[in-house]
Amino acid sequence: MISARGLRKSFQQKGQEPFEAVRGIDVEVRRGEAFGFLGPNGAGKSSTMRMIAAVSPVSGGSLRILGLDPATDGSQIRGRIGVCPQEDSLDTELTVAENLYVYGRYFGIGRAEVRRRAAAQLEFVQLTERGGAKVEDLSGGMKRRLTIARSMINDPEMVLLDEPTTGLDPQARHVLWDRLFRLKQQGVTLVITTHYMDEAEQLCDRLVVMDKGLIVAEGSPASLIAEYSTREVAEVRFGIGENESSAGAVESAVGRRAERVEVLPDRLLIYAADGEAAVAAVHDAGLQPVATLVRRSSLEDVFLRLTGRTLVD
Repeated sequence: MISARGLRKSFQQKGQEPFEAVRGIDVEVRRGEAFGFLGPNGAGKSSTMRMIAAVSPVSGGSLRILGLDPATDGSQIRGRIGVCPQEDSLDTELTVAENLYVYGRYFGIGRAEVRRRAAAQLEFVQLTERGGAKVEDLSGGMKRRLTIARSMINDPEMVLLDEPTTGLDPQARHVLWDRLFRLKQQGVTLVITTHYMDEAEQLCDRLVVMDKGLIVAEGSPASLIAEYSTREVAEVRFGIGENESSAGAVESAVGRRAERVEVLPDRLLIYAADGEAAVAAVHDAGLQPVATLVRRSSLEDVFLRLTGRTLVD
């Protein structure tokens, strides 16, 4: 569905040196899978997605979407994919059903057919009863579901979803996850960018982690956790301002039971195969943390190890 080799994207502003947002990446997305792009702000995710959507020209390397060249077949590609942007661009003056009808007509779909598709999509995203309501009266979760329904009106082979659940409450996120999972079951290829690591673990078959325009890791969520983290993570908290000063004693206490100890302002993270044994070693050494927690390693641990904990503006 997507084949990129040495893909690059540069921007040039008058009087300034060129800025390379995507610095030569290789990506393969297979039909019917859910593929994720993860990375901090400025990693190059959005620039990559815009090239895949055939709305931003490639600066270097090669890119094929559905076997087509976006430089010459952009219109054909855009007719066969769906796009769910990060910011809702729904027409608030129209009703829910009218938003789908008008958007479907942009693709040249006949009036009767677009009405049939709109009804089917509203049922799919559980908005049938709100078809006559104005968009401005919908909740945030409903608007996101409507945006996904709109992206499906042309019966696309692949849907690009940019931060699909940003700003939603947990209940709305899980409803949206269910709809996306059902799309995947129907054979639709999903390409997702997200800042939510649990979302990537839930939805993505494979993913890449991008940082500073490059791919720094690729694989399934489980394989990335196995490669870049440990089976468990023990979190231990000491008093205010005491975590950094306690790090050396904790490292000595856990010894070889831990792969590494990471110091954060509010806690220490002990990466170990057996988190309970690591916590017991801390107590056996006479140390007295005010709180402890043992959890399984997550994709977030991998993400922060690969991209760092420093904020990127």
